[in-house]
Amino acid sequence: MLVFAASRWPGMLPQNFSAAHALLFCAAFWLPGWMGWVLPLATIIVTDILLNLFHYSMPVMVPELVVNWMILALFVVLAKWLAGRRSIGRVFLGTLIGALLFYLVSNTVSWMVNPAYAKTIVGWVQALTVGLPGFPPTWLFGLKSLLGTGLFTGLFAGAMKWSEAIDDAPEPETDDEEETEAPPEPSPEAA
Repeated sequence: MLVFAASRWPGMLPQNFSAAHALLFCAAFWLPGWMGWVLPLATIIVTDILLNLFHYSMPVMVPELVVNWMILALFVVLAKWLAGRRSIGRVFLGTLIGALLFYLVSNTVSWMVNPAYAKTIVGWVQALTVGLPGFPPTWLFGLKSLLGTGLFTGLFAGAMKWSEAIDDAPEPETDDEEETEAPPEPSPEAA
């Protein structure tokens, strides 16, 4: 979680190329109980607040952040729901669905609250595709998000499968660990 938190600092990774979606989903998918719920979401919330305070010079709590956190909480719910039958396919399907949901919902919320967008279907499509003038197109952010999510999901899932394989591997037997029997003690009659 500390490495992930450090990776969120602006400039550490390409813009909108993050491990956030993959971490939220994979942590909720594999971590037991409350750790799968609290640990990844708390990391996101704390780093968002710290970035607003120390980098972006914005208020600590803005409505857009709370909406983002609620959307990201859906990742955790989706992961816990899919974790009943664990498979790599479910992990990739879940993170793909989660990343697409985040893209759709966050851009729809932006369309609803940002007065620069026309409150029409055309304005909504603009919010989902080209965004606002002077900024990179939103579809590009969506694509980078999907690529980052896919890459980091693959890394996390591969690491989990590798660690499970190591845990399940039988311990090799060595000759050095043979138990040596103590010689029998002489009986009192022989003495």
